[in-house]
Amino acid sequence: MTIESKIESLGLRLPPPPKPVALYVPAVQTGNLLFTSGILPFREEELVFAGRLGESVSVEEGQEAARVALLNALSVIRGELGRLDRIERIIRLTGYIASAPGFTQQPAVLNGASELLVSIFGAAGPHTRVAIGASALPLGSCLEIELTVQVGP
Repeated sequence: MTIESKIESLGLRLPPPPKPVALYVPAVQTGNLLFTSGILPFREEELVFAGRLGESVSVEEGQEAARVALLNALSVIRGELGRLDRIERIIRLTGYIASAPGFTQQPAVLNGASELLVSIFGAAGPHTRVAIGASALPLGSCLEIELTVQVGP
């Protein structure tokens, strides 16, 4: 089963790659590593769940935003590589979570993306991770992720 077939079997679909919102490239490959830029949770060009966790966005909504951002990141990677089956391993997931003062559940929010990576990639899905609280993120987004993957031929 291909990675894209696996995504479809989970009842999900890859969106078109999001367009950069400033002056940067969506991803860069060096050697066998591919790094994405920060990816926001856009669905059909609309930001999903603007605001801050612990204030106007719940942990469950943050987890959904993390899944949406992850699908956007995979779409960017597919655009760079041509196909997701070239991903050999997920190396690192970094998440920036817009957080109200005192909010400390950033890891729980990022679990939305982490669990989906393992569901999609199986043994190649477990990854290193950083979940960072931020007072504000671009466009008022509740989170932003970046992904590093190992790629093969």
